[in-house]
Amino acid sequence: MKSTVNGTSCEIDGDVHTSALDFLRSLGLTGCKEGCAEGECGACAVLVARPDEEGTRWTAINACLVPAPALAGQEVLTAEGLGSPTDLHPVQREMAERGGSQCGYCTPGFICSMAAEYYRPDRRAAHAGDDGHESEPPESGLTHAEQGPPVEEGENGFDLHALSGNLCRCTGYRPIRDAAFALGFPESGDTIAERRDSQAPRPEAIDVSDGTARYRRPESLAEALQVLQDAPETQVVAGCTDWGVEVGVGGKRATSMLAIDRLPELRRIDWSDERIELGAALTLSELERATTGRLPLLAELIPQFASRLIRNSATIGGNIGTGSPIGDAPPVLLALEASLVLASADDEREIPLAEYFTGYRQTVRRDDELITAVRIPLPLAPLTRFHKVAKRRFDDISSVAVAYALSVEDGVVARARIGLGGVAATPLRARETERALEGQPWSAETARAVSATLVAEGTPMDDHRASARYRSAMLGTSLERFFAETDETARDGRALPPGFRPTGRKAVSR
Repeated sequence: MKSTVNGTSCEIDGDVHTSALDFLRSLGLTGCKEGCAEGECGACAVLVARPDEEGTRWTAINACLVPAPALAGQEVLTAEGLGSPTDLHPVQREMAERGGSQCGYCTPGFICSMAAEYYRPDRRAAHAGDDGHESEPPESGLTHAEQGPPVEEGENGFDLHALSGNLCRCTGYRPIRDAAFALGFPESGDTIAERRDSQAPRPEAIDVSDGTARYRRPESLAEALQVLQDAPETQVVAGCTDWGVEVGVGGKRATSMLAIDRLPELRRIDWSDERIELGAALTLSELERATTGRLPLLAELIPQFASRLIRNSATIGGNIGTGSPIGDAPPVLLALEASLVLASADDEREIPLAEYFTGYRQTVRRDDELITAVRIPLPLAPLTRFHKVAKRRFDDISSVAVAYALSVEDGVVARARIGLGGVAATPLRARETERALEGQPWSAETARAVSATLVAEGTPMDDHRASARYRSAMLGTSLERFFAETDETARDGRALPPGFRPTGRKAVSR
């Protein structure tokens, strides 16, 4: 197995549980470091070349979570590959000149995340037209909620949330922010920028063993399903944002691992008049780009889901597959009445997500099955919101998550779907609250009265994130907040904006 690191072909060998971070450091590339081993600090950030339509997108990931074999056949850039002390990269220069580095431990990770945003293909100066001059900002026709939370951008179009997964305890962040907002654009002759115009390498199919464990990345879904049929104890891995923590912090080991994150069959989006089908191996970042303006509830969720570094690796199927009661995606998908496609070597079945979870981290999925897709029926409910209660606004685990999808006709709730997370051993539908809302006028009085029903949903517990009493209280206030947010929309009976509903489109590979 080989990987191209900073332009040089490097052999990957040794323990298949070795992290990409440790592999890179073994090459002498000690700029990337281990801070938390959980993907929360960003000190380990590096760049990988990922497919982006017809070209390449330089994508920042947490090297502490990804197993080294996942880099086989891939192109990787570390901070050392961006520039040198005698020839600084523009990102490195701005960080140095503006005092963005003190102890330096976190700096290479910041540099890599900042470089990913520097090379983002669609980054533009504020209100710049095709000719580079100022122009009026385009009208999207979407409300604030439908576009998702606002980004914090500089005049150079740099989205500061690109650094949401990088932590620093020396500078207080302002110099780093100044450096980000001072960046220009790649100049002619920038080989890293030019690399975006050609196709990213396709991950190699590999089957390697270190004598105690085996790591496989098959060519096709059929091969992957056969592996699970033959060895159902195999650990399935995608972005490794969950399993990577188990390995690095929990010390877990698997005798067999199956990588499915790059299988083309799991990386498609199908739009039709009846439904939207999302491939289970699509990352949250890819979904964010591919569904802009088409799935408002998802647009609200994604910016609040961990950090950009995590979203660049975490997959929609993986977030569901862990069975966690505090995963952010399930409440949203429950409100959207999503179903899952489960496939084995012998058959395929479709299960409503509301019937998927059976207990704490337990589901109906058999060991020989994979989640291959998430199906969302159409049309979508016109009124949707996602509320996440956490100790931090971003990059945090939910204490409570609530997703709403309502249809209001002539001022009366015709249909209500509510997904909950963090208030029971599994994500769940607030069915009693849904029934209490349907047929009632959508009013402040109804929201206030039915909030008592929502408070009683689930079986919240006390833990270090929140007390059971607090979680229940947040449920009650959430419904009244939802009404306040949608009151004007509900009164004028506004449906989805023109062009919002997906129409028939061929499946596209992302």
